[in-house]
Amino acid sequence: MNGYFNIIQNLLQERADYQARLNLIPYDGSPEVKKNNSGRYLYIRKRINGKLTSTYVDVYSDKLYQVLLRSTKEARELKKQIRRVDRELAVNGYEQSELSAAVIANLDFARTNMKSNIYDQAVLEGVATTFPQTEEIIENGTVNGMTAADVQKILNLKHAWEFILDNDVIQADSNYYLLCHIARLVNEGFFHEGGRIRGVPVSIGGTKYVPPLPIESQVIENINEILRSNKAPVDVAVELCMYCMRTQIFLDGNKRASVIFANHYMISHGRGLIVIPENHVAEFKKKLVEYYETADIEKVSGFLKEKCWKKME
Repeated sequence: MNGYFNIIQNLLQERADYQARLNLIPYDGSPEVKKNNSGRYLYIRKRINGKLTSTYVDVYSDKLYQVLLRSTKEARELKKQIRRVDRELAVNGYEQSELSAAVIANLDFARTNMKSNIYDQAVLEGVATTFPQTEEIIENGTVNGMTAADVQKILNLKHAWEFILDNDVIQADSNYYLLCHIARLVNEGFFHEGGRIRGVPVSIGGTKYVPPLPIESQVIENINEILRSNKAPVDVAVELCMYCMRTQIFLDGNKRASVIFANHYMISHGRGLIVIPENHVAEFKKKLVEYYETADIEKVSGFLKEKCWKKME
């Protein structure tokens, strides 16, 4: 039975990953060149609800035309893979469950706030970005005046958020394996296996605390123990977030993965979001260092619930 559920969960994660990648493609459709007296122009042709539409892109250039062709090819391949996964889910007897009204509302709330959430997370990571720059990267995949690494971090955050906001993934358990997949997404382009538990020592800037090497079986059990507690969902989410940060499970991206992992739990329980706002980052880092060094979660937990909990009311 456990094997069956693992197969279903892996397929759902795979489909959500493909869908998130599809969402990152700015132009989904076939490129079309139109001419008039003033020159040539590029459009994207797409059928929506049985009606053929044509959306203006820009003045024609060979470079842009090739970009659109590659995007079209990539989108077709992703859709092909999604159909394949859907067939495999059907073979395994999977039927999508209906989401509760609270979870649907929380998904909408998260999608509405996604740009600001990503911006706040980028600031927490020390990415030199403004909100307009972050918005431009999220919408178009590029922006002037930023390093390629910082742009990649923001795109990875978008990818990871898109992943957890998938209707199927939000029904999956907030377990160690989901956390590893989130870590792989936020580390994409920086590490070949960014979702694998680290096997080398690391240090944390600004603190004398040195996290011991994590042991996978212990990490799994500790996460499960937090999940089994009878605490309020927001307290469980905070503990998941803080435990994963302090343990430094991965070589990099631990704060990013931990926050998104905690929000998967929050959203799946219809309890809003936990994101450290830009104007509270400095205070959070101080409390985080204190938590690293003492393992006392009370102060940072109270801070997160008071200053960083976005409620839907």
